[in-house]
Amino acid sequence: MVTSSFRREYSNLNDPALSNHTPVMQQYLRLKAQYPDILLFYRMGDFYELFYEDAEKAARLLDITLTTRGASAGAPIKMAGVPWHSVEQYLARLVKLGESVAICEQIGDPASSKGPVERAVTRVVTPGTLTDSALLDEKADNVLLAVSHERSTAGLAWLNLASGDLRVAEVATQNLIHDLRRIGPAEILASESSPLAAQLAGFAVTRLPEWHFDVKAGRTALLYQLGAASLAGYGCDDLHAAIGACGALLDYAKKTQGQGRDGLTHVNAVTAERAGQYLRMDSATRRNLEITETLRGEPAPTLYSLLDECASGMGSRLLRHWLHHPLRDHAALAGRHEAVALMVETSTAAAVHKLLRRFADVERITGRLALKSARPRDLSGLRGSLALLPELRAALPDGAALLDSLAAEINAPDECLALLQRSIQLEPASMVRDGGVIAEGYSAELDELRGLQNNAGEFLLALEARERERTGIANLKVEYNRVHGFYIEVTNVHAQKVPLDYRRRQTLKNAERYITPELKEFEDRALSARDRALALEKALYEDLLARLGTWLDDLQRIARALAQTDVLACFAVLSSKRNYCRPEFTDETLLEIDAGRHAVVEAQIEGFIANSTSLSPARQMLLITGPNMGGKSTYMRQVALIVLMAHAGAFVPAASARIGPIDQIFTRIGAADDLAGGRSTFMVEMTESANILHNATAHSLVLMDEVGRGTSTFDGLALAWAIAHHLLDRNRALTLFATHYFEMTRIALEYREAANVHLDAVEHKDSIVFLHALEEGPASQSYGLQVAALAGVPKTVIRRARNYLRMLEDASLTRGNQPDLFVSTRADSHDEPATDALREALDAVNPDDLSPREALELLYRLKKL
Repeated sequence: MVTSSFRREYSNLNDPALSNHTPVMQQYLRLKAQYPDILLFYRMGDFYELFYEDAEKAARLLDITLTTRGASAGAPIKMAGVPWHSVEQYLARLVKLGESVAICEQIGDPASSKGPVERAVTRVVTPGTLTDSALLDEKADNVLLAVSHERSTAGLAWLNLASGDLRVAEVATQNLIHDLRRIGPAEILASESSPLAAQLAGFAVTRLPEWHFDVKAGRTALLYQLGAASLAGYGCDDLHAAIGACGALLDYAKKTQGQGRDGLTHVNAVTAERAGQYLRMDSATRRNLEITETLRGEPAPTLYSLLDECASGMGSRLLRHWLHHPLRDHAALAGRHEAVALMVETSTAAAVHKLLRRFADVERITGRLALKSARPRDLSGLRGSLALLPELRAALPDGAALLDSLAAEINAPDECLALLQRSIQLEPASMVRDGGVIAEGYSAELDELRGLQNNAGEFLLALEARERERTGIANLKVEYNRVHGFYIEVTNVHAQKVPLDYRRRQTLKNAERYITPELKEFEDRALSARDRALALEKALYEDLLARLGTWLDDLQRIARALAQTDVLACFAVLSSKRNYCRPEFTDETLLEIDAGRHAVVEAQIEGFIANSTSLSPARQMLLITGPNMGGKSTYMRQVALIVLMAHAGAFVPAASARIGPIDQIFTRIGAADDLAGGRSTFMVEMTESANILHNATAHSLVLMDEVGRGTSTFDGLALAWAIAHHLLDRNRALTLFATHYFEMTRIALEYREAANVHLDAVEHKDSIVFLHALEEGPASQSYGLQVAALAGVPKTVIRRARNYLRMLEDASLTRGNQPDLFVSTRADSHDEPATDALREALDAVNPDDLSPREALELLYRLKKL
């Protein structure tokens, strides 16, 4: 019985135990020993077979039949298989389940093989190394990431193999999870001894030996890949941990693609991401703002699903990247906004958008070209796209620096286009092995071989006519089948008329099939021509891929320009359709939004109520009160989304927007526990609050919603009050603070930098009407019982709650006011030392020993403290 311990049992490929198996199984086990931890698809004829435990696992995951056939080494062989022509759909299902698969192909000639046909693993399909269009999400990048650890720093290197985009960064280990959520890798490479296991939970992780992450080896590998003498020009020379991760990443990617040291030719640059380059959002903020995924884990409705009207997969993927990597560089953002504005003003966006829909996915086709895995229809799609470039350039308006730059990049290399036009048929077959890919006239030898095949019909008709006349057999037929080849069929009635040169090939019930020397000679030529034509076409195609590799840099440049043009045109179309405005950036610390709207919500309802926002150092915090369902959370999120959209380069849903320097967006919204992490709802709330209090700056935008509701009333109120004071005193961040604690509204009396606003509502009989309009001042009440009634809580419960509420209010009046949490005056950095000095002075005094004059003098001294 073969077990999962292949590495142990067959690590010695000359182990005597192998000799007990059949020759085919010996070959299989030797190959499987090289890939012990993943599934091995072993090509046998028209099927990919799996054996033993691989077969059991595949049968369970793919719901395919598990059988037992024959025996090897005295044990039955468990088998499962999938047809070769539909293998991609099975690979897609396995990859979605986090599995990796080694693909073993027949590389030898069955006719000349003595023993099993020679086989080899030609590629390894893993979640992070997909390039085939059938396995990839058209609208999302598929990223392979490696992580290395050096003291308190995590080094990251990640690669989009389909496009060749390679990036590196270093982050504090405690912030690693936020960057992993931002990047969203499909697969993570980590060392077997990595201490980062807790932060990698929930991701598909592949463990590698520690030496794969060696910094010196990584530097050598990266320099060789880039063809460079130094990494200084790429801005990553000092990122040692990231360079170590990069070495492991490149080695793994090359091995899975069957590429040698010189492989991955489309990976020709590396980008170093630095702190401060992008507007930072932690994982909680990305989740709460529902950028690309709803709180329920659905792809829509989200900001991305709303904005993604891109014409191509390239544009959709870049839009997703821009939303998760909002720029802080105001000059670069101004360039994007200028380009969008020009397309809106010149009404060219729709035409550009329509034209872009005719383009193939040049980015991914280029990646497959580099990996020598491009298919015939990839090349025909590339040919059509390159031919469209002049029309697209002409459609772009002049006058915006970014659009002018993109127009210059959208320039097809003439020789590349000419080669594609003369080499590939207008509508090629989907696979090279089927023939019908190389265009007529590209190869004289191929045309001659095809001529032999194409003229076969004429020859057979002529031969049939001659033989009928020669033999006098009117119903004689000349035909062909795949089993017996060409033959002449004569019914038994005319058997006596068969000439002596006819040699019997097959006997049927009512007829005999023959072959003649002339027909045999033609058969040899025709069948040989077909096989030779297919072999030649395959060789010509492989040579064509190699020649097209000359223009990889040009094709990557074109793909990047097409993607940017697509996103900018999408922004322009949306701004016209949804009445978005161009945001204005300023160096002043402020956030002013006139008649802002929530982009996603307004697209789903009619009559969305717009609200304005004004934040600055003089109006640093808005304390937001109002009823449940009144729109507090929607209002706060809309402010953050407007800021995010502006920093992505889009126009925003508002009448106008002025935005100062913002470095981070923080949100503390919603109530949910973390069962997997062992954290209660309140613990999650406090952890997120602590992160904000430790990291928010005077240039941060902070959204705090219902802080303190996860614990008792007094504890929650005390924490909310203290957190608000800390944000005002220490962080000085621009803050939207929504609360149901009406006592919090008194902070605005204490701080000039705080202001009360509320979402309005009016009562009608026993019901409530939400106006969703933001007004100055605190709300008058929370309307909790009315909201409960709207939610369908039974009327008996509502009546009982109303009676109990009156009892509580009466009891509160009888006892007097609750303890005042807000008696202290505004805190500053000297509060704690002053309190200590005052306490020490009082401890040193005995009141009984003081005269009236001494007591008065002491009081004045204490007042100065």
